Amino acid sequence: MSNSNNNQIMVPNAREAMNKFKMEAASEVGVNLKQGYNGDLTSKQAGSVGGQMVKKMIESYENGLK
Repeated sequence: MSNSNNNQIMVPNAREAMNKFKMEAASEVGVNLKQGYNGDLTSKQAGSVGGQMVKKMIESYENGLK
């Protein structure tokens, strides 16, 4: 099985914004991310960052509906 990343960001400037968003979410849940490779995170840490990102996206969407 290959470890290549097939995720492609379609908008060129989006990569920087997503990295900033990820760092903010990680800070909010107390996970120290570094630029580049973060493969030393536990599954729990990585999941908490992803979960916080989803939570913030849902909140943003719901606030836009009001």
